[in-house]
Amino acid sequence: MKFFNTDYIVCELDENSFNQNFDFAIFCAGGSVSEKYAPIAASKGCIVIDNSSVFRMDPEVPLVVPEVNPGDIFKNKGIIANPNCSTIQAVVPLKPLDDKYNIKRVVYSTYQAVSGAGRNGIEDLENKSSGKDLKNFPHSIYNNCLPHIDVFMNDGYTKEEHKMINETRKILNKPDLPVTATTVRVPIVNCHGESINVEFEKDFDIYDIKVLLQNFPGIIVVDDPEKNYYPLASKVDGNDEVFVGRIRRDYSVKYGVNLWVVADNLRKGAATNAVQILEKLI
Repeated sequence: MKFFNTDYIVCELDENSFNQNFDFAIFCAGGSVSEKYAPIAASKGCIVIDNSSVFRMDPEVPLVVPEVNPGDIFKNKGIIANPNCSTIQAVVPLKPLDDKYNIKRVVYSTYQAVSGAGRNGIEDLENKSSGKDLKNFPHSIYNNCLPHIDVFMNDGYTKEEHKMINETRKILNKPDLPVTATTVRVPIVNCHGESINVEFEKDFDIYDIKVLLQNFPGIIVVDDPEKNYYPLASKVDGNDEVFVGRIRRDYSVKYGVNLWVVADNLRKGAATNAVQILEKLI
């Protein structure tokens, strides 16, 4: 295969692939591949950064967003889990807020792009598919919003919503944190948007919140309502940072704030985060 004018040999993955003393491997070929081959790689001394959900909630496997819990990277036993795309962009702004104000409760409402569902999801949108033509979604995503990402669980939540709830608790090291989520697929190609409502244990100044977020690594604050400045998927596409805006007090609770958070789900939500973990390891 030619890549950037250089020829590379691409080999089939099998049980002997990791006998060549690789230092690191990034897995992004789906859960079944990770489940079978990541332990084999780790047994050969290769550190695996896995993008599937297979190992995320394993207590022996660190679940890492480098801006949030970089120290957990070095607690690995051969496998490091890359979190869910929607969780990654959420916990980046939550981390500095939790450190200063101690988060009491989180409510997520997501607006997730079709690229999160893979190529078939994009084609469903681009083809304006409906009925038997659908490749990925149970209903047409064109000119529509689907409150349904991944499979439904017995409690009425979807698996995607469970991922956000459980992964947030693990990454922030707050296993009992009250978190709820509603995840929605929207008809845009790339970049997830999230409305995040956060309740704190103590009071805050809204200006201090903005400064705190602006100074945190990996965050760009875009927040000037008078000029209609707020994070937009069309502007965030192709960037590695997490963009935060619409920062305002929630008057329905004693110490609450609302955030609008947008990130490129294929970059910071997946590939970039994995590479950042690798950079920390190196």
